[in-house]
Formats: sequence, structure tokens, C-alpha cells
Amino acid sequence: MRDYKTETKKRVEFIRKQLDVSGASGIVFGNSGGKDSVLVGILCKLACDDTVGLIMPCTSACNYGDDMTDAIMISDLYRIEKRKIDLTATAEEVKKALSEATNISSAAAVNIAPRLRMTALYAVATTEGRLVAGTGNRSERHMGYFTKWGDGAFDFNPIADLTVTEVFEFLVHLDAPKRIINKVPSAGLYDGQTDEGEMGVSYRAIDEYLQSGVCNDKNMEIITNYHRISAHKRETPAVYSDQE
Repeated sequence: MRDYKTETKKRVEFIRKQLDVSGASGIVFGNSGGKDSVLVGILCKLACDDTVGLIMPCTSACNYGDDMTDAIMISDLYRIEKRKIDLTATAEEVKKALSEATNISSAAAVNIAPRLRMTALYAVATTEGRLVAGTGNRSERHMGYFTKWGDGAFDFNPIADLTVTEVFEFLVHLDAPKRIINKVPSAGLYDGQTDEGEMGVSYRAIDEYLQSGVCNDKNMEIITNYHRISAHKRETPAVYSDQE
């Protein structure tokens, strides 16, 4: 297990360095009420008092229920400034506009919410001289379980090297509320959605594979396939150059 006391210090120093190098005066992040965003929020607040968490419900009922309740609780508990931006009506207008050009697929429709959230985060960041903090973890990145140009976008990410298991351990070390620690991982993109249910493999299995390279044949097939088809998400976009 990592030395999370030392990890906290190192990550706070990392965040402060990003602010210093960029000249930014504050931080903004998406406060979903989930484990990852809670850990990022705590670390950012320790590094910079001027940290804002945007609560951005969009379409699914869970965004307006437990997720919002948890996001507000965390903001109040750690004294993180909270702001709410309801994106449901905006998402519906985007879908309506798109219907004039294409029959939008279900996958494309689901990805509208995280892309709208990132639009909101960068609008606030640009307006107020802030950096956008990413909230994705190592397990999600390996599986490609994030939206390209949505939650996969950020100015810096203080937890990108942590597996889901390590995020859990980190929150335990920080004595985060048990309600958050025991929360089932979900992107909250639609009602009833869970990360593990959608991928067909547990984070425990993914993390064991990432740490030791060991997993059974069924899980190996799923993990390998997810990693392969999501490679484009982890690569810098190709650009033409006549120097190559």
C-alpha cells in the first residue's frame, strides 16, 4: 500500500506547481459526488483555497438525487465553493439541433453530457483565470472508460496514476465520509448505469491486472479489448507535417 500521508504532500505540491507555472489564481473541477471527484476536490482545496466545484446535473435522475446530495455534502464538509449549472435543457437543445443533420446514435447522445460539462468547466476557468482539474483514474484510462474531449480533458490531473483501489485507500486515509467510500462507481450518464456493469468486468480485476499482470482468461479478453479499441483516446491527435 502507498504511504498516503506522503502522497498527499507530494500531490499538493504538484498542484501548486501547476498553478505557479501557469499563472492561474484558482482551480475548478467537476463535483459529481463520486470517489474520484471527491479526492480531487480535497487535494485541490489543500493546495489552493480558491477551488470551485461545479455541480452539473444533466438528464439522468441520479444527477439530481444522490449524486447532487453527495456533491453538496462534500462541498460543505471541506469548505469547497459550490456552484450549480443545470445542463439538461442545453443537452436537449443540442440533440434537437443535431437531429437536423443526423440521426444521432445512443452512444453519441450519452457523450453529450460530459462534453457539455467540460465546456462549462473551461468557460468558468477562462473567465476567472483558473485551471481545470481532471478527475479520471488509472483504471478508467486503461479501459478507455471516459469521454474523449469530455471528462478526458483537463489542464492537470492529480490522481491519474491511481487505480480505483488506490483511490478507495486514499479516501479511507483522508477519513472521507463512508457514504462516498462505499459508493458504487458510476458515471451517472443514465439511470441505473454502473461502470462495472457496463464494462462487464470488476475494478478489482482491472486493478489486479494493472498491478500484477494477472487475471483470468475471460477478464483478460475484456480488458485487452477495451484497451485496444480505446487507444485513440490516449493518443495525441495526428497532425500532418512535411518534416516527417
